[in-house]
Amino acid sequence: MTAPPAPPVPPPPARVRTRTAGCTIAADGSYAARLARATDAPDSWCPERWTLGSAEPYAVPLPGRQPEEPATEVLPMADGRVLIHRVVDVRHTFALLYPTGPGTGEVPLGAVECGELGLLPPTPDGTRAYALAPGEHSSAVWLVAGGAFGPEHVAEIPGRCSGGVWLDGTDRMLALDRTLGSTTKTVAVDLERGGEVTPLLQIAEDSDDRLLLADAGSGLLVIRSDAPGEDRLGWGVLGGTRPVRFPECLRFPADLAGTPFAIQPGQVLTPEGCGVALRIDGAAGSSWVGLWRPASRQLHQLAAPEGWLAGAGWWTPEGTLCLPYATGAAPCGVARLTVPAPTAPSEALSEPLPGSPPGPSRESSREGDASSAQPPPADPPKPVAARPVPLQQAPLGGRKAGG
Repeated sequence: MTAPPAPPVPPPPARVRTRTAGCTIAADGSYAARLARATDAPDSWCPERWTLGSAEPYAVPLPGRQPEEPATEVLPMADGRVLIHRVVDVRHTFALLYPTGPGTGEVPLGAVECGELGLLPPTPDGTRAYALAPGEHSSAVWLVAGGAFGPEHVAEIPGRCSGGVWLDGTDRMLALDRTLGSTTKTVAVDLERGGEVTPLLQIAEDSDDRLLLADAGSGLLVIRSDAPGEDRLGWGVLGGTRPVRFPECLRFPADLAGTPFAIQPGQVLTPEGCGVALRIDGAAGSSWVGLWRPASRQLHQLAAPEGWLAGAGWWTPEGTLCLPYATGAAPCGVARLTVPAPTAPSEALSEPLPGSPPGPSRESSREGDASSAQPPPADPPKPVAARPVPLQQAPLGGRKAGG
């Protein structure tokens, strides 16, 4: 859709832009959006659109008539425009931003009045955008961009919901982590059936089970659950018959935290071969990158590029992990890492986590080089009924591909 013309907006004085804590990347890796903070005005924030599909990535600032608040959310759309979500008291306003020569064009989309509300991850095709408004007793899903008449209320789900993962390669099936009573379980929400809810994760009756990532092509799920007796990362296959597994190499000590942020697409028949990228946080705010495949019991750890927008990145189907970064010398850059080839599970060696970030060219192990490590102990016993509900049990019948 072509953006309507808009009167030019005088740009603010030129400023040096520096990185924020992260950015949001389109599902296909074509664009990204973030807020940039000026070094000469720490409280001044400006939206940026990153074009990632070209030979050399580049950033386009989208300054408005006044600086944005640091809590403002931005999200890239498939046509290159940027959705912006601003909050004033209980009024949440939405608009599409696009460059117009020296200024920024803005298409208002309307507003939602409620308490808490946040944007959901970009949809697979990037033509629509949704937001989640969690409440004490129920949560609402709003279509905030791509509709016909401004924000549209599309679903109301009993319970307080969080998270948000797209399941089926379209913007129909959405996974949310729903809290009812004292437990949290992931459910699938059919947005074309008024928010019809289907259970998705049920590892143990009293466990908290959350879906972190899903790949629609392979069915690989990456989850976080306390079913093993402590909070652990695990994986399973949507519609598979084997239980969720909790690899020992993803068991982090108390002084480290691991957060998965991207799954390699394109591995339709081999979910165990998908690369998974994790952000590993250590002491004093340090962060580095973990690379892992379910087929291996090994976690490879690599130093992040300088200026990495920590926790942001995407995979190519060929197995290259792309990490966006911003520094004073390179305000818009992408580093590319290749995950080691998958190792047969019977031959894989465990690689314990280090107590400090790895160096630029080594994969660290607390017990020395991985080649001298002992075979890993068997994974802890699996909880009973640790299988995700197959997607076939969710109401997808009759839907045509891409419909």
